[in-house]
Amino acid sequence: MNDQQSSPAGASAAETAPGAIDCDVLVVGGGINGCGIARDLAGRGWRVVLAEQDDLGQHTSSAASKLIHGGLRYLEYGEFKLVRKALAEREVLLRSAPHIMRSLRFVMPHDPSMRPEWMIRAGLFLYDHLAPRDWLPGTEVVNLRDHALGASLQPQYKRGFVYSDGWVDDARLVVLCALDAAERGASILPRARCMEAVRMPSGWHARLQRRDGHEVVVKARALVNAAGPWAEAFLRTYVRAADGEPLAKRQLRLVQGSHIVVPARFEHDHAYIFQGSDRRVIFAIPYEGRYTLIGTTDTELRGTPEQARVQSREVEYLCREVSRYFRRPVEPADVVWSFVGVRPLLDDAAGNPAAVTRDYFLEVQRQGAPLLTVWGGKLTTFRKLAEEAADEVGDLLGESRDAWTRTASLPGGDLSGWVDQPQQPDADLARFVSVLRQRHPWMDLPLARRWARQYGSRVRELLDGVTGRADLGQEIAPDLYEAELRYLRLVEWAQTADDVLWRRTKLGLHYNAEQRAAVGHWFDTVSAAGLRQAAHTSSEARKHLGRQ
Repeated sequence: MNDQQSSPAGASAAETAPGAIDCDVLVVGGGINGCGIARDLAGRGWRVVLAEQDDLGQHTSSAASKLIHGGLRYLEYGEFKLVRKALAEREVLLRSAPHIMRSLRFVMPHDPSMRPEWMIRAGLFLYDHLAPRDWLPGTEVVNLRDHALGASLQPQYKRGFVYSDGWVDDARLVVLCALDAAERGASILPRARCMEAVRMPSGWHARLQRRDGHEVVVKARALVNAAGPWAEAFLRTYVRAADGEPLAKRQLRLVQGSHIVVPARFEHDHAYIFQGSDRRVIFAIPYEGRYTLIGTTDTELRGTPEQARVQSREVEYLCREVSRYFRRPVEPADVVWSFVGVRPLLDDAAGNPAAVTRDYFLEVQRQGAPLLTVWGGKLTTFRKLAEEAADEVGDLLGESRDAWTRTASLPGGDLSGWVDQPQQPDADLARFVSVLRQRHPWMDLPLARRWARQYGSRVRELLDGVTGRADLGQEIAPDLYEAELRYLRLVEWAQTADDVLWRRTKLGLHYNAEQRAAVGHWFDTVSAAGLRQAAHTSSEARKHLGRQ
């Protein structure tokens, strides 16, 4: 198959020589946009290779506020188009993966010194009506003085506005998109840095370098730059046109957003959105059962994405702002975990980083072999972005193919084999947990809930042939067995303890240093023969899962 031919639906990228791959599209970047684009393209029958320099979703896409939301605060900056687009995606996403996403009600205590009540009411009215809602409830007003939602707040906050959005396990969302792409024929190559992409008359010739030093040559008809915070640097440093034409024509503004996790500050299942003294908003979200996730900041990053670190002044800022609302103050000493993500925003000359647009732009270069670059974007609109990007690629290659993801489930998201007549996603998941325990009575509720929320209907792969805990192998850390670790390594590209503890799961937050080290020891002591066998069989394992 030469560079001018496309593959039939479901075909994978072809090995043309040892270490060389021939494909239709090379996607560089394994965050949510890159994996979403690879999934959409593969589902349309394109031969796709995705290269990511680190673990899938290791950077921005696992360091967000983990919200599926329209962006209420963006209305204040006149971003009506972005908010409408994001609002329209909420229920689409929630239905596609009810195991890793759920609806979430937000409480906004009214602070008259910040924004007048009429402004908040007007904004929430627009929020409720800019896009259709099938089942997410609309806004209501509550009296915080005699309501459970006000028990954790300082007494001066008397009125609150309650509205709907959603929550998502962001790192798992990335992996599930990659898994879906792989099962539809894409080649997913984490820890493979694109060292060079040269535009040739016959297409793009790229050179990837894996962590073990092995190089892979990829020949592609089109190149998609979805490198997120590295998108501009990738074009300037690693992409070359045969005629020397500069390919980086836009600038990114890098803004870091830091988050902190503290012991739970409230017991209910709602989240809070607070108006900061600087007129920004701060979220306080129930997290992992025992904790509260607080974020985020908007701090200009002057260095490279690799240099982003949670700064002490950011921690102090978040603690100070939420302590204006909570009865029990939050101190820096309370922080049990913190993380930072770098937002790649289009530089629109806005002075305030919080005011820079969160919308995305797809830049197409048609001269010679096609190049599509993704600038900006936000988690909630990843599916729509990927759909538009796949449409553009089809146009560039002269072979438009139909969109398909709007009504599709992500891996594990189809619960129809477990619950009768799936209806509302949140209720379906609760029924799924109940059925899971009925079919496997040896499984206690905490393990059933965790596996249901991480793997959804794919939990059957973990439980194939399992009649009790003894069949799961050694318990490496509390409720983390060899069977699950083997699955994550074989099927979900996990190669290190951090991949499992902080991205595939959030168990690192619940374990002590000794328990986290035990997981690292397991990865360190897996035999070389076992690793080679995993590399040999993982592709077939993913294809098998895709046929289930």
